[in-house]
Amino acid sequence: MKCPGQDTQYWNKEAIFETQCPECGHTIEFFKDDATRKCPNCKKKIVNPKMDFGCASYCKFAEQCLGTLPEEFIAQRNDLLKDRVAVEVKKYLGTDFRLIGHASRTANFAEKIGKQEKADLAAVLCAAYLYNISGSDREACRSTAEKIMTQLGAMKQLTNQVLELVSGPEHDGKKDINMMVLHDADTLAHMAECDGKDDIDAQTLTDKIERLFETEAGRELARKVLTDRA
Repeated sequence: MKCPGQDTQYWNKEAIFETQCPECGHTIEFFKDDATRKCPNCKKKIVNPKMDFGCASYCKFAEQCLGTLPEEFIAQRNDLLKDRVAVEVKKYLGTDFRLIGHASRTANFAEKIGKQEKADLAAVLCAAYLYNISGSDREACRSTAEKIMTQLGAMKQLTNQVLELVSGPEHDGKKDINMMVLHDADTLAHMAECDGKDDIDAQTLTDKIERLFETEAGRELARKVLTDRA
C-alpha cells in the first residue's frame, strides 16, 4: 500500500505551490515531494523551501532517497555532523575526563582560529574532537576516527579530509590551512592545560608563541588565553 502522504490522489491544492528563485527572482513551481528543482531561468538548483530535511542531516542514505543534494545543504549537513562527532567521542572516552576536556578545548580553539583563517570548519572541528582520541598514537587515532565517521554516515569526501587531518602533517609532509589551524588549536589546548606548571616571564612566553604557532589567528588567541600566566 502506498503512503497516502506520497500518493498524489490524496493531495490538495497546497501540494503544488510556487516560489521565487532566490538567485534571479523567477517563479518556480514545486510539488511538495520535490527535494529540489532547477530554476528554468538561471538554471540554479533550488531546495524545496517547504520540505523538512531533518533526517537528511544525518542519514547516510540521504542521496539515494533525495537525489543529488545541493552544495549548500551538504555544507550545512557537514556542519551539523561535528556535534554528533563530539557526542560519540565523549561516549568512546567514557570517564577519561582529561582527554574529553582536551578534545573540547581543542575544538573550541579550532573554531575561533578557523573562522578567522577561513578554514574548512566542518573538517577541522570533526578532526579537533578526534585528533587525540587514542592519545599520541596517530595510527590508532586515525583508525578510531574512521570508525566513528563511518558509523555516523559521514560523506566520503569529509571523512577523507578528517582522516588526513587526524593523521598529522608527518603522514604525507603536507600542511594546508586546515592542518595549521588544527595544529595551533591542539598546541594552545596543551599550553592552557599546563597553566601554573610553567613559570615563565612575559617575553619568554611571547617568544614561545611566535615559535610554536603557525597562524596569525592562533598567535593572537594564544596571547589572549595565556596572557594571565605571564
